[in-house]
Amino acid sequence: MSKDQPHILLVEDEPSIAELLRFTMQGAGFATSIASDAAEARKLIATALPQLVLLDWMLPDTSGLALLGEWRRDARTAALPVIMLTAKGMEEDKVKGLNEGADDYVTKPFSPKELVARVQALLRRKVPEVGHQSLSYGLLGIDTERHRVTVDKDEIELDQAEFKLLRYLVAHPERIFSRAQLLDKVWGDHTFIEERTVDVHIMRLRKSLGAAADYVKTVRGMGYKLSMEAKSA
Repeated sequence: MSKDQPHILLVEDEPSIAELLRFTMQGAGFATSIASDAAEARKLIATALPQLVLLDWMLPDTSGLALLGEWRRDARTAALPVIMLTAKGMEEDKVKGLNEGADDYVTKPFSPKELVARVQALLRRKVPEVGHQSLSYGLLGIDTERHRVTVDKDEIELDQAEFKLLRYLVAHPERIFSRAQLLDKVWGDHTFIEERTVDVHIMRLRKSLGAAADYVKTVRGMGYKLSMEAKSA
């Protein structure tokens, strides 16, 4: 399993459906993990944030709707992309799910192709660097499928950390990110990585970028951003 595959958490208590979801998502290029109840989902979320959650409404210990409410009230998971997956098809149930903070709603039985399309569409909206085969900014070009980076059309070599960091910055140009935000978004919320590690990766990335090194700006007292401005803020 590639560390750069978008990770999807499947919260589903029926083994046959969970396996179908795993097969469908992995076939579309996503890494997956499965939680069979809310307690297990909480543990996995506490360890590392996935890019997206497929959440069943009916769970054995806590309803998916209640679990979603917990996530939306927690600053760490408030923006976590969630698709509710349930047999409930009544309009009022869909309204409840969406009002509680679900980003989308898919009713069982579902079409695997439609589900993949909805997951990809949500990731494009919520996590722009996921779902795009290519990204570009100024002299920079990124082929996300082949892990190729070019500066003024010349290919350069980046390690995994540099690639993930650059991919995220190019997907969000002109936005300032603190070290904590970059740790969360780029390294998947692994809290054992210290914030000062970001500074080291930024330094290495600038060295690797050569002619585009000045794109990575330090914003004093705030963090970093990608910009073609002559001076940082």
